[in-house]
Amino acid sequence: MLLYVCNSSHGFGHGSRTAAVLAELASRRPDWRLVVSSGLPDAFLDLAYGPVRHERRSCRWDVGMVQSQALGCDPIATLVALEELQRELPARIAAEAAWITAQSEPVLVLADVPPAAALLAEQLGAPLAWLASFGWDAIYGPLGGAFAPWARRCTELYGRGDLLIRCPLALPMPWGVEEKAVGITASRPRLDTAALARELRLPCQRDQVVLISFGGLGLPLDPALLQRWPEHVFIGPDPALASMGNGRVLPPGCRPLDLMPVAGRLITKPGYSSFCEAFSQGVGLHVVQRRDGFAEAPVLEEALQDHGFHQLLSQEELLAGEWHLDRPLLPPRRGALALQGEARAAELLIDLAERRISRSDR
Repeated sequence: MLLYVCNSSHGFGHGSRTAAVLAELASRRPDWRLVVSSGLPDAFLDLAYGPVRHERRSCRWDVGMVQSQALGCDPIATLVALEELQRELPARIAAEAAWITAQSEPVLVLADVPPAAALLAEQLGAPLAWLASFGWDAIYGPLGGAFAPWARRCTELYGRGDLLIRCPLALPMPWGVEEKAVGITASRPRLDTAALARELRLPCQRDQVVLISFGGLGLPLDPALLQRWPEHVFIGPDPALASMGNGRVLPPGCRPLDLMPVAGRLITKPGYSSFCEAFSQGVGLHVVQRRDGFAEAPVLEEALQDHGFHQLLSQEELLAGEWHLDRPLLPPRRGALALQGEARAAELLIDLAERRISRSDR
């Protein structure tokens, strides 16, 4: 079986979620051939997939929202990029369909969550599963105006799938396809946590270790702000952190997830995969609220208050270093979400593939 994955190029969260599911799938079906098709950078994919054997096809399948920085989007640039992608897609779909057909293997298409995957699956006559907590229709629709036709087109394409693997922390996805809900999807730490703690000279008290991570675009903070919290050690990907005595930079090959077992808190923006990883490792979330009209952000902020130990920060508080690390984490209003969604998602993909193969053999 060839599993062809159309992965969003919008951000690292989609790639992290898919990688968690594919790692589980590879452990259950090591004979499956996994092909990841995305515009995400190889350096990120190397880190996300680690030892999971897979192939890559460099393709941009969607735009999402063009981001000026981690806490902002550029609607005008997004519309320009959508038009450009629309011109590119016919040739891209034809080329990828020809390549997949030449492999002469049964095919299952998984998409997280580019609508154009429906067009590829139709050319192949292959089943299509969506792995999603939202679709781009839910993001474009509230923006109105020139985004309205794009939202309608997304909804129509999403309706052509065979299965929606519905992740938690979700926006409405009224696509009219079969749905199966799963728990939170997260990879597992895979490095020697104790060795990392020694290498980075981390304190033994977990609550004194704070991760700072704002996804692929990052968000440069003045490292001098760390001086406001001399009892804490801060770790993140920004090299500027190393200029402070209580700042550390993530070592090469180390994800924030790999340090979560020894970290008490994570300063971040609203993000599906960051939330899932923190929930799965018992890390408190200090989340900076977004105000740019990105429809997923307020949903995630509400879900955080329902299901995670947290503090909410304004952007002004973030930039001033007022990070509330001296305050107790607020408990969830409703309780924890179910874990191991990545394992359930892998099982659902296997079931869909086997059902389709059985049907074709009749």
